Amino acid sequence: MWRRRSKYVCAYESLRQKDSCRTPLWRELDLEPPKMQVTLLVLSNFQVSGQRIPNVSFGILFFYVLNDNLIGGMRMGDLKRTPIYPVYDAKTVDFGGWEMPVQFVGIKDEHHTTREKAGLFDVSHMGEVLVEGPDSEAYLQKMLTNDLSKVSVNQAQYTIMCYEDGGTVDDLIVYKLDEKKYLLVLNAANVEKDYEWLMKHVEGDVKVQNVSSQYVQLAIQGPKAEAILQTLTDEDLSEIKFFRFKQDVNLKGIENGALISRTGYTGEDGFEIYIHHESGIDLWKAILKAGEAYGVSPIGLGARDTLRFEANLALYGQELSKDITPIEAGLNFAVKVKKDADFIGKTVLAEQKQNGPKRKLVGIEMIDKGIPRHGYDVLKDGEVIGFITSGTQSPTLGKNLGLALVQSEYAEENQLLDIQVRKRVLQAKVVPTPFYKRK
Repeated sequence: MWRRRSKYVCAYESLRQKDSCRTPLWRELDLEPPKMQVTLLVLSNFQVSGQRIPNVSFGILFFYVLNDNLIGGMRMGDLKRTPIYPVYDAKTVDFGGWEMPVQFVGIKDEHHTTREKAGLFDVSHMGEVLVEGPDSEAYLQKMLTNDLSKVSVNQAQYTIMCYEDGGTVDDLIVYKLDEKKYLLVLNAANVEKDYEWLMKHVEGDVKVQNVSSQYVQLAIQGPKAEAILQTLTDEDLSEIKFFRFKQDVNLKGIENGALISRTGYTGEDGFEIYIHHESGIDLWKAILKAGEAYGVSPIGLGARDTLRFEANLALYGQELSKDITPIEAGLNFAVKVKKDADFIGKTVLAEQKQNGPKRKLVGIEMIDKGIPRHGYDVLKDGEVIGFITSGTQSPTLGKNLGLALVQSEYAEENQLLDIQVRKRVLQAKVVPTPFYKRK
């Protein structure tokens, strides 16, 4: 959970704070926070500093910074590291059991670099599961909400796995490698859970393998992404359309071929690259070198979060969870209740699509001065009608924005609502999403 840096120890926590005395982090450490005075190291435009932990609600990403003598000899523990870790020059955090870079030079700078030039992300913590066999499509049609029968070879599809009650197991991307072979890309923190869920429901002549350890996944995102990556291959990358990919692409100076897809998690144009783990560092270095003239920079998880937030791309554990259905999260396009397959959760999701969910995810813009943080209550006439799933000050727009799951009757655009920001009640209004669309 901790990584020692000089005389400081840094930790990360993004969970919704409900226990006013002891957060999950403090409970795990078995420490009493009232005895501990801390200073928050602000990573973006966050306005909180020098407060006691129990009285603080947190933003998207942050560090606790504590003197060593308060916690003695705490160690990182058994965090996993991607193959790119040895060449990081970044501040790292525990993210779903992985020691990952939260920032290289600063979240705001990295955010703007990606929007205006290009950013390189190590997302090798993501999981990969290979599904193949004669019955693979029928099996996945049962497991996933989207209609895989509409997908061609070398095409990808965003989709969702659900429980019987419609709650979300995970959201993921499926790559159709061949007529009977698929690659599923899973959220890092959910890999083991997802794999167990997939194995539990195997039917027919299907082989399911967790192949996560075989891959490095890099993402290059931004308006200069294609120009940079094109310098490393003779393949015409302009031929790769949105949510399409090419396999076994040769990259100059790189031993292994790569799968290159026109996908991403930032709202910008760009590519995600899957390659054998042994070629990971070489490819990382090659992209940074090729992109020097274009202003490319490595980007951490902090900017990745603010980028996806502005584009209204769901984050599992916040906009989606076992208690939040994809219909509530506004992902109707990925739930095909009219497909023939009776996928898990279909009955509940079909009812929500037909009659409307009782809760809806909406965009929030603050009217009063304050930032809507994850977990803050949303009020109407003094009554709690929902909560903030994500929120920050948008680096692109300079506005204090949030996503909120609220009762459906309060989801209309321009609806005035209140946000409980610690001891203050601040006014906000419902606004359209996404907050940002690239031109």
